[in-house]
Amino acid sequence: MIWLMLVTLVVVFIIGFRVLNSQTRRASKALTKRLNLEPVYVESLISSMGRVAGDEFVQYLARDNEAHIANGASVLLIYQVFIVDESDESLMFWRGVLRKAYLPTELSNEHVRLAMSFLRELEPDAQEMLAFRQRYNARFAPSDDDSPDEPHNNVYSLHSRLDRH
Repeated sequence: MIWLMLVTLVVVFIIGFRVLNSQTRRASKALTKRLNLEPVYVESLISSMGRVAGDEFVQYLARDNEAHIANGASVLLIYQVFIVDESDESLMFWRGVLRKAYLPTELSNEHVRLAMSFLRELEPDAQEMLAFRQRYNARFAPSDDDSPDEPHNNVYSLHSRLDRH
C-alpha cells in the first residue's frame, strides 16, 4: 500500500514538472534544433535571465517565427561571448554556430537592446555592450579592398565564363 502511494506521488511529480516546464522545453528545443546545439547553452541562458525575463524570452521564442529565432540566437551569442567567455575561441565558435545555421552574424542595435532587456537581471553595462557590438561587427566586416577580379575571391560570374566559348 505504501509503495502504491509513493509511485503515485512520483508520477504526479513527474507529470507536474513536465507540464510546468513544457513551454520552456519547447522554446529551448526550437532554438537548439535551429542552431544544432546542446540544450544546456539555451537552458543556461534562460536560467541566468531570472524568472520574469526568462519567461519573457520563452514567450518570445514560442511565437515560432524565424525572425524571433534569429534574434534569440543573437541574444545567445551576446550572452555567451559578452558575459560568459570573451575569448577569441568563443567568439569564433559562436559566430560559426550562427553561420552554420544560416542566420545573420552581424549584430544590430536592436539585438543589443533585446539582449539588454532579457539580461536585465545581470545588469550589463549598455555602453560596454554597444562597444562590444561595434568591435564584433568591425572585426567581421568585409574589407573594402576586396574586388571580384582578385584571384583569392571564390565567386565567379557565369556570364563571363560563357562569353569565352
